[in-house]
Amino acid sequence: MVSPSAKEVFILGVTQNGRTFRPSDWAERLAGVMSSFRPGGAVPGSHLSYSPWCVPNTIDGNKCVIIHTDLRDAEPMAWDFVMNFARDNELKVVEA
Repeated sequence: MVSPSAKEVFILGVTQNGRTFRPSDWAERLAGVMSSFRPGGAVPGSHLSYSPWCVPNTIDGNKCVIIHTDLRDAEPMAWDFVMNFARDNELKVVEA
C-alpha cells in the first residue's frame, strides 16, 4: 500500500528475497507499455517517449521504474496495473 502523501514510488528490480529481476530490460518494457498515460492524454507520437509518470532508471546499478503518484489520480487502472506488476513479481517498492 502506498501512502497518500507519497509523490513517487520506486519499483526496484530486486525481488523480496534479494534476487535481480529478469529480463534485464524489464524497466524499459514496463515504461514503454505505460507511455500513453501522460498529462493531457496520449497524442500522436507519444508512444515514442516515456510518460513523465512512469520513467525507467537505474539506482545503485539496479534497474527501477519511477512512478509518479499523479498517475493514481489520473488513470487508476494504469496505477493498479503497475502496482500489480510489482506485487505479482514480488518486487520491492519504495516510496519517495
